[in-house]
Order: sequence, then C-alpha cells, then structure tokens
Amino acid sequence: MRDTVLRHHAVLEHPCNDDVLGALSYSADRPESLALNALEMPCLNVSMRRLGVDTSICEVWQGSGQLTQGRYGDIHYRHDGSVLYGVITLPETDATDDGTPLQQATESAYHQLFSLLDSLRFPYVFRVWNYMADINVHSFGLERYQQFNQGRQDAFLAHERDVIGNVPAACALGFSQGALTIAFLAGRIAPLCFENPRQISSSLYPPQYGLRSPTFSRASLATLSQGEVLFISGTASIVGHATVHHGDVVAQTRETMINIEAVLSEVNRQVICRYELSSLNYKVYVRSPADLRLIQTELTRYVGDSLRAVYLHADVCRHDLLIEIEATGMPATGQGM
Repeated sequence: MRDTVLRHHAVLEHPCNDDVLGALSYSADRPESLALNALEMPCLNVSMRRLGVDTSICEVWQGSGQLTQGRYGDIHYRHDGSVLYGVITLPETDATDDGTPLQQATESAYHQLFSLLDSLRFPYVFRVWNYMADINVHSFGLERYQQFNQGRQDAFLAHERDVIGNVPAACALGFSQGALTIAFLAGRIAPLCFENPRQISSSLYPPQYGLRSPTFSRASLATLSQGEVLFISGTASIVGHATVHHGDVVAQTRETMINIEAVLSEVNRQVICRYELSSLNYKVYVRSPADLRLIQTELTRYVGDSLRAVYLHADVCRHDLLIEIEATGMPATGQGM
C-alpha cells in the first residue's frame, strides 16, 4: 500500500490514471490540463502563469488501493476508501436578494461539498484550495474576497460545521478572469488543526475585514494511507491581524517565513515527529512578477539550498499583500507520529 502523496509533474509527465486521486493544474494556457482531463480524473484547471520557467505545473495526488470516482452535482471526485479528492468549478450568475454572484456561487459550491462528504461518510475536510477572478475588486459595495467569505461561512453554518478551531487549512487567491474554482481533500480520520501564536485566528478577525471572517486554520495535520501530511494554509506578512511591511516585498517574504516557522514550532510542540522548513514543498503566489528574483533570493537565504518551491502569478487576498506562501510536507524524518 502506497501513501497518498504529493507529486509535481511537468507538461509531458502524465500520471497513470489507475492510481491518481486527482490534480491541480496551473497554467496560463492549460495545455497539459486538457491531457489530464482526457484521463477522466478530477483536475482543477487554475489559470495562473508559472513564474521563472516556461513550463506549467501539475500538483498530483496519488491514492492507494482501488479507486472509486463519480460526480455529485457539479463536483467531480475520486477516493481510495480513506482519502477523497474533489474539484468544482462554478460560474457566477446574476445577483439576487440572496447575495452577490460570487457569494451565491461560493455558498453553492460549499453546500455541494459538504453534502457530498456527508453522503459518502468522509466527515473531515483536510485542505481546500479556492481560486476566483478579481479577488481585490469591489462590486456590489463589497470587496470580492469578502463576498467569498460570506458565502463560505454561510455554508459552514448551514451544515452545522465549526467555523473556529476544527476547520480545514485553506487558501484563497485571485486570477484575472475565470469561474470560481475549488479543490479539496477530505478523509475519515479527524486532522489536527493548528493556529499561529503570532496571529489572531482568522475566525476572530475584527469587522473591518468583512461581515464574515475567513474560515480556515493556519495548518492541519492529516492522516493519509500510511502516514501524516502537514498542510500549511496560505500565509502572508500579517502580525496579529494587520498587514506589516507595506510595499517591501523582501520584508514581507521574510515575515511570511517567520509566520510559517511559528506554525511549525506549534506543530512540533504538539506532535512527536518533527517538521522542518527544509522538508516542505512551497507554493509561492506572487503579485508582481518583477519581484520574483528578490523573493527567490530571500527564500533561499531563509530555507537554504534545499528549497523546493513553485512560483505562480496571482492576486493575494489583501491588496496590500505582495506575496502569499503555502506549504505541504511530511516529517523531516519521513516517519509518522
């Protein structure tokens, strides 16, 4: 039995269809996304350009044992009996009394997500990736990221899900155009959720960040087939609840890594095995491609030559944030808890 694992595949490296739960494909023109879709696996196509290289990238989640796949409403999913991967893409329709187009699409997507997991008895969401167009743009009197947060939390509450504490790791990023796209991993064993002592829990943000707070934990430690995988949520240059180092991408990169290191310290304080910066895989969302070299230099200085990172051109959830970093990894020892 093999672990459910993270792989990165370049354009021409397509995984076998019989052991892959699904994939996230990042590409401005999506050439390999079409090939992955032809394999009929759940694949989320994210219209983001990879920076620093000409090739696009796929993040592939591999299962173990016999796979079951299906469709539930707008969701395409696969599971191996212990871990489920699903993707959903929803266009935005007209505004109604129930909310803005993005708010309604988000609430519908999460309603379907929770209904699917309830029906298949996968009660625990480990990780969610959320991508939407124009995340910092204001419409209907509200920033679109705040509209998204309203729809997401309304669905959590409607399904009697926790909105603080036992919530999944997550990110929410923007691209220039496209439908709301969401990918998620869920399972049958409850993950451990962690916060960052340097930051206020996102669920407790003051009202200036929106009527509904963002709903995610800073990290979750999930049990997969034969071990644990740590998911660190999208992390940025925030201390307490406030953005720091406005306009300074090097300082924001450094502060972001200090926050990730603080999360790792909290994880290592609570579990037996040890997680280290050098054992993680990083996905780095960069607002301005002109900042790439500065960011790469600072990350290498902080993590070392063993740094494994993919850089993507994206809008970050706050207009004053220049960079956001998420990370995924197994213990530095390669062993379970």
